[in-house]
Amino acid sequence: MTHSALSPFTFNTTASLVFEQGAAARLGEIAARRLGARVLFVTDPGLRTLGLCDPAIASLEAAGIEVAVFGHVEADPSRETLMRAVEAGHGVTGVVGFGGGSSLDVAKLAALLLGSGEDLDEAWGVAQAKGPRLPLVLVPTTAGTGSEVTPVSIITVGEEEKRGVSSPIILPDIAVLDSDLTLGLPPAITAATGIDAMVHAIEAYASKSANNNPLSKMLAREALRLLSANIEKAVDDGRNREARAAMLLGSMLAGQAFANSPVAAVHALAYPIGGTFHVPHGLSNALVLPHVLRFNAPDAGHLYAEIAADCFPVLAKEDDVQGRCAAFIEELAALSKRVGLPPRLRDVGIGEDALAKMAADAMKQQRLLVNNPRTVGEADAQSIYRAAW
Repeated sequence: MTHSALSPFTFNTTASLVFEQGAAARLGEIAARRLGARVLFVTDPGLRTLGLCDPAIASLEAAGIEVAVFGHVEADPSRETLMRAVEAGHGVTGVVGFGGGSSLDVAKLAALLLGSGEDLDEAWGVAQAKGPRLPLVLVPTTAGTGSEVTPVSIITVGEEEKRGVSSPIILPDIAVLDSDLTLGLPPAITAATGIDAMVHAIEAYASKSANNNPLSKMLAREALRLLSANIEKAVDDGRNREARAAMLLGSMLAGQAFANSPVAAVHALAYPIGGTFHVPHGLSNALVLPHVLRFNAPDAGHLYAEIAADCFPVLAKEDDVQGRCAAFIEELAALSKRVGLPPRLRDVGIGEDALAKMAADAMKQQRLLVNNPRTVGEADAQSIYRAAW
C-alpha cells in the first residue's frame, strides 16, 4: 500500500519525556506528584545487585514515597513473574519500571492489572485492554527496545509462546531517559540492543500498515542516523557518554516510530528464535535481518534505498535504486559482524532440523506479518531461515 502525506493516521506517544544524564537520581523530584504515596518499583536481579536502582529508589523515598521493590524480572518474562509483581503491588498508588524491555513490559501490565483489576486473558491483542491503569513512570537502562514509548508489552506464556498486549492505555505518563544508566552495558548487549533499535526504525519506515505516517518516517530516519553513527563507538568504548546518549535517544525515536507504524517480518521471524532457543531478542532480529530485507527487496527496495544513506552516508553516491538497496543490506550484515554479533543461526546452536517448526511458529505472528511489504507464507519463512542458517 502506498501512503500519501495526507493519508489519515493516529499517533500516540508518551506524554512527557525527560532526557538528561543523571536524571534517575532525581526520580522523586520528577515523578513524585504523579506517582502518589506508595510505589511498586519493578526491576531485575542484575540491576539490584549492581546497585543501579539505588539512587532512584533513594530519591523516591526522599520525596516521602514508600517503595515496594519487585526485583525478580527475568529475560522474556513469564506470566507467573507478571502475576507475582501484581501481588507485590497490592495497595500501591503508582508503578515505576526500571530496566531493560522485560522490566518495562512487566511494569506496564502490572500498572494495568493493579489499576483496573481486569483479566489478563481479556487484554491480549490489539486495543483489548480496558484500563484504567495506575500512574506509570518508565526508566530504560538499555538502548534498544524503545519500550518507554511503545504501547506494547510482550509476555511469555507457557513454555515458549509470546503474547502481547497492545494499547495506548499502557503508554507511561513519564519516560526518564538517563543515558548514564547504560554506561555499564557489556559490548554484546550494547550491540544486540542497538541493532534491535535499528530494526525498529527500518521496519517502521517500510511498514505496510495503514497507519504508516510522516511522523514515524521522520523519526525512523533520525533514529537511523543516530544509531548507525554511534553503535560501534558505544560497543568499542562503553564509557563514551556522547555515544551512549545518542544510542538511548535513537532507540527512543525508533520506538516512537514503530509504536505507530508497526514492525513486520523481521520481528515475526525473530520470535521463534527467542521463544524456543532463548536467544536474546536483539540478536534474534540481527540474525534474520539481511535475509528478510533481501526477500522484501522486490516490493520495498525503493524504501530501503531512501534510508540507506541515513545509515551509511557513503551510499549517497550510489545512484541506482536497486544497487543502493543491495548495498544497504550488505552494509547492515557487515555492521552486525563488526559489532561482534554471530552471523548465522547455526552459530547460536540452532540445528537445521528446527527450521520447519520455526517457520510454522512464525506464521502465528500474523499481527506483525500483515505489516510486511511483501506477503510471507510458511514456505517463504522456511527459505529465509535456511538462508540465515
